[in-house]
Amino acid sequence: MEKLFEVFVTVDGYAGLSGISGEVGMLSFSGYAEGRHFTGKIIGSAVDTQIQRPGECRTLSARYMLEGSDRENRKCRVFIENNGSFEQGFTPTLITDSPSLNEAAKELTAKVEPRENGVKVEIWAG
Repeated sequence: MEKLFEVFVTVDGYAGLSGISGEVGMLSFSGYAEGRHFTGKIIGSAVDTQIQRPGECRTLSARYMLEGSDRENRKCRVFIENNGSFEQGFTPTLITDSPSLNEAAKELTAKVEPRENGVKVEIWAG
């Protein structure tokens, strides 16, 4: 497996509710990415939706877009949707206009680690 890049996320806001059928939290965030295959920053609106239903593990679904440059120093954008849970792991989907990053981004997994005011997300291929 090869680490494509890391995303350093800072939580900027929170909206949530607790209802009869579960709890939902929506975290808005900003951040940046660094790595061999991509370096850039989060653009536009980024949100992580966390759902906790009774008797189930908390699921997370983050969607965001980054703008920066690929390993060939070409300007590009990357869209990421990362779904999963801490108990079952995370599976990201990546869409990009970078030919080199698109080629490298096969069979992705993600590792999410807490850090001060946010998380670090490692995107792995292979």
